[in-house]
Amino acid sequence: MPGADLPTTELILPDIATGIVQPLPDRALALAHHIVVVDDDAGVRTLLTRILRECGYEVTGARDGAELQSIMGAGRIDLILLDIMLPGDSGIDLCRMIRNQSRVPIIMISARGQESDRVAGLDVGADDYIAKPFGRSEVLARVRAVLRRMRDPHTPLDAPVPERFEFASWQYHARRRELIAPSGAEVDLTAAEQDLLLALLRNPQRMIGRERLLELSRSRIGSSTDRSIDVLVSRLRRKLGDGRKMRPLIRTVRGVGYMLAADVVVA
Repeated sequence: MPGADLPTTELILPDIATGIVQPLPDRALALAHHIVVVDDDAGVRTLLTRILRECGYEVTGARDGAELQSIMGAGRIDLILLDIMLPGDSGIDLCRMIRNQSRVPIIMISARGQESDRVAGLDVGADDYIAKPFGRSEVLARVRAVLRRMRDPHTPLDAPVPERFEFASWQYHARRRELIAPSGAEVDLTAAEQDLLLALLRNPQRMIGRERLLELSRSRIGSSTDRSIDVLVSRLRRKLGDGRKMRPLIRTVRGVGYMLAADVVVA
């Protein structure tokens, strides 16, 4: 049965099973966020709903893609927790569909925790990934991190963020979160891709190691030893039309990290 590859009781680590309420430090802000939990396992769906509601979030549960689309048509959604193994359309299919019409952040959840599953989720536009069994503290930390990036995605780490970056005939408007192609068309980016691009733009012509790039982009998906950052770079390259073998726009420093090999003008 899809979504039932592990019994519900085996999907939860001890800190979730205790049922202890650990309110978020920004509980007042949590009240403004609507989260949809999509999982065909009623036990997992109910548990995640309870945990999030205890921390002040508005939560709606969905069993499959049809219910999710109905919820999406009914009002605002701030975050989707999306199981990969679902009846009908899989979580990967739904993530791809959502990305064609919305920038709402998505955290994939699945009992299949292999790297290939994480890569597949990231490659179709997911912002983070949680593998079952998961702990309460991990779920809440990842939810907070993704919502924080969306709420205040350009909080400076080392210096104020300029309003506009110009590079290789492209423009990126930080405040409006818009990437404009040389043709004048707007290019849609996920939250993780936005953070990655901003990290590169703030450090042009400088080699950035994978671990540091993950820190700067705040896209902590897995560890710096897996392919998470490589997948994000690959996605961003495609959207920038960066298929050049000689002097690519985003250059790979083999075994170390990446560098934006373009002059950047800030305004």
